[in-house]
Amino acid sequence: MTPITNTNDLIAFCEAIKSAPFITVDTEFMRETTYWPKLCLIQAASEDHAAIIDPLAKSLDLKPFLDILADEKILKVFHACRQDMEIFVNLGTLPMPIFDTQVAAMAAGYGDQVAYDSLVRQKLKIDIDKGSRFTDWSRRPLSEQQLQYALGDVTHLAKVYPKLRDRLAREGRLEWVSAEMADLCAPDLYSTNPEDAWRRLRPRKNSVKYMAVFSQVAAWRERMAQERDMPRGRILKDEGVDEIATQLPTDAGAFDHLRSTSKGFGASKFGQDLTEIIRNVLKNPEPYAPKIERSAAPLQVPASVVELLKVLLRIRCEEEGVAPKLLATVADLEKIALDDNADVPAMTGWRRKVFGDDALRLKRGELALVLNGTKVEVVELD
Repeated sequence: MTPITNTNDLIAFCEAIKSAPFITVDTEFMRETTYWPKLCLIQAASEDHAAIIDPLAKSLDLKPFLDILADEKILKVFHACRQDMEIFVNLGTLPMPIFDTQVAAMAAGYGDQVAYDSLVRQKLKIDIDKGSRFTDWSRRPLSEQQLQYALGDVTHLAKVYPKLRDRLAREGRLEWVSAEMADLCAPDLYSTNPEDAWRRLRPRKNSVKYMAVFSQVAAWRERMAQERDMPRGRILKDEGVDEIATQLPTDAGAFDHLRSTSKGFGASKFGQDLTEIIRNVLKNPEPYAPKIERSAAPLQVPASVVELLKVLLRIRCEEEGVAPKLLATVADLEKIALDDNADVPAMTGWRRKVFGDDALRLKRGELALVLNGTKVEVVELD
C-alpha cells in the first residue's frame, strides 16, 4: 500500500469515489504536545476503492478530498467521529451528512460506546491487530504494518456499515440515530472561540467580579494556546484559572504567591499579560462577566424514585436491545423524578415511546416492578 502524496493522484481517487453512496473515513493524528491536532493520515474507502492520504506530503493539496467530505450526496461513515470531525472543521470543512457507527451500535444493542475493534469482531468475526495503534504517525516512511493497520480502519468499516444499517432498518431504528447525527454536525460543537473557553471549565462562584476575571483569564489562555500551538495546561492549569479569579493578583509578587503558578511567573510575559487583563477587568467587571441565569434552589431529588427509574430503564433497554446511555443518563432520570415535563431527550421522540411514557406511568402508580423468581418484571396496575 502506497499512500497518496500528490494532488493528481488524490484527484484520481476522488473521481473514483465521487459516485459512491457512502464512504468510510478515519484519521491518524497526534496532539500530545500541541493545541491543534497534527493530522498525519487520512484513510477513506468506498465499497470498491480505498486509499491512504498523506497530508504531511508537501506536494499535496487536500481540497479535492475536502470537497468530497462536503458533498451532501455522499454519506460519510465514521466510528466515534467527534475528533475526526474537529480536524476537518479546523481545515474549513464540516463533513455532511454523516453516520457514526459507534452511536448506531448503541441503538443496535452492542453496548455503550463500543470500541471499533469490538464491533468489527462481532460483525465480521475479524480480530484487529492493534499493535500499531499508538505508534508515531508523523514519522516517515511509515511501515507496511502501520499502513495495513490504518487502511483496515476504513476497509473493515465499509463492510460493517451496510450490515449495521440494514439491521437498524429492519428493526425500524434508523430514525433513532438521525437526531444524534444532526447534533454531531452542529458547527458550535467544534467551536474554538476563546471567548467561550470558560464554558468547558467549572467556575466555583457566580459573583460578577469572579466570573469577569474567570472568563477573561480562560479566554487569554485559549488564545495563547492557539497562537503557540501548545496544550492549554502548559500555559496555565485549569485550577490556575480558578485561583487567579479568586485571588485577583495584580502585580508580580501576588502571582508568585499562588499555588498554581511557578516562581517568577508574575514577571514573565504571561504574568505581565494577565496583570494588565485583571487590572482592566477590575475597573469595570460588569461588561466582562458572562450572564448566567441563577437557578432556583435545587429540589431534593427523591432517591427511591430515581432507583426505580433506573430499574425500569434497564428493563426496557434489555427488551429493546439498546444501550441505556442512548436513552437516558442518571441526570436525566433525576430530572424526570422531579418533573413530569422534564426537558430531557428521554421525554421526546422515539425515546419517549421506548421509555419516557412508561417512566411517567411508573411515577403515577400505573406500572409496578415485581420480582418473579430472579427476574424483575413490569406489570400493569388496574
